[in-house]
Amino acid sequence: MGVAAVRTLTMASLEQPPAAPPIAIATLPVLNDNYVFVLSRGGQAVVVDPAVAAPVIALLEQQQLELVAVLQTHHHQDHIGGTAGLLSRWPQALVVAAAADRQRIPLQTLGVADGDCLELLGQPVQVLAVPAHTSAHVAYYLPQSGDLFCGDTLFVAGCGRLFEGSAAQMWTALQRLTALPDSTRIWCAHEYSAANLSWALTQVSPLDSLAKVLHQRLEQVQDLRRQGRPSVPSSVAAERATNLFVRSGSAAELARLRQHKDHWRG
Repeated sequence: MGVAAVRTLTMASLEQPPAAPPIAIATLPVLNDNYVFVLSRGGQAVVVDPAVAAPVIALLEQQQLELVAVLQTHHHQDHIGGTAGLLSRWPQALVVAAAADRQRIPLQTLGVADGDCLELLGQPVQVLAVPAHTSAHVAYYLPQSGDLFCGDTLFVAGCGRLFEGSAAQMWTALQRLTALPDSTRIWCAHEYSAANLSWALTQVSPLDSLAKVLHQRLEQVQDLRRQGRPSVPSSVAAERATNLFVRSGSAAELARLRQHKDHWRG
């Protein structure tokens, strides 16, 4: 074999296969303040927390996407209400939800628990148990793309109400979620950002350096909303810097803040 041939083979061996396209994420505002997330790649789609079916079906059909799975974080109707409609159109789609909530999420076809890992759209999806808002709430983390779908556990500058769990459980859940890499994108299921930040400012002295940061973030959120754009995703770094619940030093402190927020009328 000549030198030229050797050089040709060597160069060919160094070529990398083309990178797979990134997962696209569409945010659909529905009901009063819910978000449904549609993940897609290569003609397939995964839907997270479909409150209603019609706008999801319209988007999938417009983009000629096949629904392969529905991810559900918890059993509340404004997160699962559209599932039956989606299955009537794509009956083969998986419905992934907490196995512990099978009675309250009856359409699930794949029950999962903390630590489970599945593959969707060519990426691993890790299941994280985060009970507090509900007793069997889970979150879904995509480590390759750095995306976290946390339902009603973690919000921009806020956290979910403690309907079925304790402040200690919520504190543990928030610490766990915000231990993910700072760049992790947090896809919250509701548009509560402006209200949460306005409330947070009532808890911080105007002389505290945190007040300035909260004001700046509130202005950014208000600007996005004036443009008709969602304030999510957030990031782990942003929540660690500005979320009073995440910054709580203990479950007792979180409980005090949660009680105040529950009765606050801004």
